[in-house]
Amino acid sequence: LMLNKPAGYVSAVYDKRLPVVTEFVPPEYTHYDVFPVGRLDIDTEGLLILTNDGALAHKILSPKSHVDKTYFVKSASDTDEKTKRLFEDGIVLEDGYRAMPAKLKFTDNGRETYLTIREGKFHQVKRMFKAAGNEVVYLKRVKMGNLPLDGALSPGEIRELTEEEITLLCSK
Repeated sequence: LMLNKPAGYVSAVYDKRLPVVTEFVPPEYTHYDVFPVGRLDIDTEGLLILTNDGALAHKILSPKSHVDKTYFVKSASDTDEKTKRLFEDGIVLEDGYRAMPAKLKFTDNGRETYLTIREGKFHQVKRMFKAAGNEVVYLKRVKMGNLPLDGALSPGEIRELTEEEITLLCSK
């Protein structure tokens, strides 16, 4: 299933305190016991895959697969060529971890960019921007592998993936 995750929901099947993304699963799919593939922070929106296929989830999440994840980022200040080079070289985060090389694509608005990463460390996009001296103010995942978020899905809407989309999800 493809979900356009709204802010305010945890990427989990169950949480004692907070609403979870599986609340969006239609009744006809609940018996499949789907779970989110990967995580999006509670305040991050966008493309989230829900499945009960462990092999598919592993293929998407395995570091060996290097499935790209693309995010639309709004930052507190303009993003520049220096930041782009830092990301391309593999920026070092505050804890000393060197992120894998990432691609930064500019838009006409200096505070809005698209960032493509190959890994998904805890708060990685936010930490990358912080290490570059900037701050993420809005974050939305728009693509996994070659699968874009369906633009017709409003936040909180969910639908089944087609076979072609599953192939796109796993292709580089």
